[in-house]
Amino acid sequence: MASRFAMDVHISPTARRAMLALNQAHQVETSSLDMVALDQMLGAAFYAECAGEGADGLIISFDQDGEYDSPNFVWFQERYDRFIYVDRIIVADHARGKGLARTFYTNLFVQARDAGHTRVVCEINIDPPNPGSLAFHLTLGFVELAQVRLSNGKIVSYQECLL
Repeated sequence: MASRFAMDVHISPTARRAMLALNQAHQVETSSLDMVALDQMLGAAFYAECAGEGADGLIISFDQDGEYDSPNFVWFQERYDRFIYVDRIIVADHARGKGLARTFYTNLFVQARDAGHTRVVCEINIDPPNPGSLAFHLTLGFVELAQVRLSNGKIVSYQECLL
């Protein structure tokens, strides 16, 4: 099943390597990372979870005070005082259709509510398109706030789900 981790819990080198490999396999949908960047993200995360020792799936999120300089995260910081930002949620091809992403979000929503948050936000690629992610987030109650063209040419949909 899924293993939860945070700044104060040791993540095995094997799990971190698997998480990095999974991320790199999906960098078009997310972004490229190296181990230093992944470790920094995990250290600053509000909530992160992985499954299958990181090889099946992962989610990494930040609260509004997270030390993260992504232009997508900054977009939300400029507009909201409190939120949880899902930076990346990835499920490996071999693990899809088993409810893993839904479980990640269910667990995140519980943690967010317990911390007094009422808004979870994310961005989803419009160009290059990610129709599966758009459809999935719609089933969870996410709604579009805006579409923005980033400096790298991507067009993203900024979305929120009110808890």
